[in-house]
Amino acid sequence: MKTIIAAAVTAAFAVTAHAQPKPPPAWHQGKGANMADSKLAPHAGKNTETSAADIPIKNLKLPRGFRAEIWAAGLPGGRAMALSGDAKKVYVGTRGMGRVYEVTDAGDKRTVRVVVDKLTQPAVTFNKGSLYVFAIDKVLRYDGIAGNPNAQPVDMTAKFELPKEQHHNWKYIAFGPDGKLYVPFGAPCNICEPPSKEYAQIRRYNADGSGKQVIATGVRNTQGFDWHPKTKELWFTDHGRDWLGDNGPQDELNKLAKPGGNYGFPYCHANGTPDPDIKKADPCKGVTMPVALMGPHAAVMGIKWYTGKMFPEEYRNSAFVVRKGSWNRSKPMGFDVVQITPTDDGKVTRKTFISGFSQDKDSYKFWGRPAYIAQMPDGALLLSDEQNGAIYRISYSAPKAAAKK
Repeated sequence: MKTIIAAAVTAAFAVTAHAQPKPPPAWHQGKGANMADSKLAPHAGKNTETSAADIPIKNLKLPRGFRAEIWAAGLPGGRAMALSGDAKKVYVGTRGMGRVYEVTDAGDKRTVRVVVDKLTQPAVTFNKGSLYVFAIDKVLRYDGIAGNPNAQPVDMTAKFELPKEQHHNWKYIAFGPDGKLYVPFGAPCNICEPPSKEYAQIRRYNADGSGKQVIATGVRNTQGFDWHPKTKELWFTDHGRDWLGDNGPQDELNKLAKPGGNYGFPYCHANGTPDPDIKKADPCKGVTMPVALMGPHAAVMGIKWYTGKMFPEEYRNSAFVVRKGSWNRSKPMGFDVVQITPTDDGKVTRKTFISGFSQDKDSYKFWGRPAYIAQMPDGALLLSDEQNGAIYRISYSAPKAAAKK
């Protein structure tokens, strides 16, 4: 009898446990009652290989004289890129795939191999012959990997004081002109007061993980940064929060003139917009405002200051900023690359450099999602497309003068 009762109780608990509703996905967080019926949702990534023949690169639109060609394919989910010292190898991080790829440039063709797999959202950078791989809960360093495909990783996780809880997406790390390793630690939510001070910030370290310094706070989710070639100031992108409607808050382009600035999250967004859910007195007091607003929900990603000599003069000392494309608005925004040029009054001008990834300005019909930019020694750019798992080479040659009649 006791056995029967025990079995019944166990079964009842099992049914109750089974009946518990699943928690909403993370991207639902912050969704207010006024948007409860919204069907908006993140676009599912394509996690299978796309052959070069199936990528409609001819649809891309660039200024006269520029050309886009498929440089490498077969890197599902490929995002941020890091070049080896001689640029013969390009290392590529991913998000959902959990992989790091190595692309070898043999001149007339590129080959791809997986360096490491089954990590959580790995980002990559290359410094003094070593590849650094930052995953959510792990830091690995591969010494001499460009010349040795069998290089074994050095586990450096304990050196970098990673947050114990998984934080909001980091996708980009880089060494700065000061030789320091810069690492963003995003907010662990769409909108919330972070559970500790180790979130919503940018840090820098010595290459061995020592010397940690927090250089910026209130940064919700930077997905890319680069240093101005003349001033050496750090410029970084930042995603605005979701679920406040089509028109905001806008994504940001920020400038770090000196360490220690606060950029507003979670209380203040964009150009001084107080958050309606997370409130405090004078929410924008002392907040460093962005250099430029980059569009609502545009998913602003990588930024690269152009220092090459291939492109015309008007592109030098300008930055190329990638906008991967929105999901949290009724009509698409982004799906392009824009050129940002500082002006004498401290502002910037913005104009479209590459478009054509989206086929319809009023609906989400897109074939590609650009993510990051790298610059090659010859001055050409590499542009990653996360949707197709491809890298495109952007080059320039002066148009030939029209023949005289």
